[in-house]
Amino acid sequence: MRVTYSIQRFGLISHVCSRQPAAPAPHAGKPGFSWGPASRSLRGTALAARPRGFTLLEVLLCIALIALLGGVLIGGSSHLLSEQPTTPYAVFWKAVQEARKAALKSEHEIRLKFDLDKKFFYLVDGLVPSTVAEDGFTRVEVPIKTFPIAAEITRDLTVEFLGASSKGGNTILVGGMLLESRTIPHVAFYSDGTCTAFRAQFARAGASTILSIDPWTCAPVLTPADPNAPPGS
Repeated sequence: MRVTYSIQRFGLISHVCSRQPAAPAPHAGKPGFSWGPASRSLRGTALAARPRGFTLLEVLLCIALIALLGGVLIGGSSHLLSEQPTTPYAVFWKAVQEARKAALKSEHEIRLKFDLDKKFFYLVDGLVPSTVAEDGFTRVEVPIKTFPIAAEITRDLTVEFLGASSKGGNTILVGGMLLESRTIPHVAFYSDGTCTAFRAQFARAGASTILSIDPWTCAPVLTPADPNAPPGS
């Protein structure tokens, strides 16, 4: 009887102890705040989901890369856009275009010349008179723009301006080359976009080339195709 009562008493005590309220957790008075495992897991998830910003080092590296790429691209494109002519013919056509443009802009005559000693084309204002040099005899003209030719190809280069037609012109044999001797001192470009009817004679390395210029467009004269020429020629 005592054993049964003790067991029943022990079971009652165990039952009573199991139903006693648990001790309040720290910060229990603060709603939503808990240090339990579930709360820690949720807190870690919230931190992981928060968007992460860039550090100062990463921003500086991006700026440096953008500046480097921009410098390479801008440098390469500017080199392509401002590429200098490499042949005497290219320099000549560049000078012709600039002379025509200057005449249209200034609305008066602009002259194109070639310096045989210094080997460059240059433009002079047709309204500005030449001045006397220090020797008292030589007439000097102040160029408004020059177009130099690469030094490696100007050693034996000669450029002369000729009249529009070769009929009645005199020719001479120079260094095995047959050259026209009736030259003109300069070419005039006018405010209406036209120029003097002329040809440009290039002599170099034992060969000569004559370019004909259209006075209305200041462009190369288009030679009509020969109808009797064989196909593909």
